[in-house]
Amino acid sequence: MIARRADTKARADFATWKMMAKLNGASSLPDEALTFLSRYRGFLETMPETEASEAAIGLIYKDYYAEMGGTGTPPDIRSMPKDPIVELDNVTAFRRPEPQPPQAVNSGTTARPRLPVALIFICLTMIYVGIRYFLLQ
Repeated sequence: MIARRADTKARADFATWKMMAKLNGASSLPDEALTFLSRYRGFLETMPETEASEAAIGLIYKDYYAEMGGTGTPPDIRSMPKDPIVELDNVTAFRRPEPQPPQAVNSGTTARPRLPVALIFICLTMIYVGIRYFLLQ
């Protein structure tokens, strides 16, 4: 459990530190982060970027494992895959959905008949005139 938490924290912290260094925010990083980033730059001179990243994460992981109370040599949690995994069938072709047939407006007994707007306006006008003529005279 400690090893898994230490590995997760090491990977997250390394990604954060690396991004901050790329964005010229390395001056706000703690001394520990600057030490690990300088070691990472040293690894970059001798090996490819993916191996350098894994080596730096390994160093951070060992440090975090000891900080979290792990004893002895930290167990190997994640190993870098030897061959990169290539997925060729990860793209799905886009298809338009089948057109839906139009639904009937009055397709049942529960549907109420629709009144045209003009009829509603005429009824409201008649009510207004009726109230005005009979009640306010």
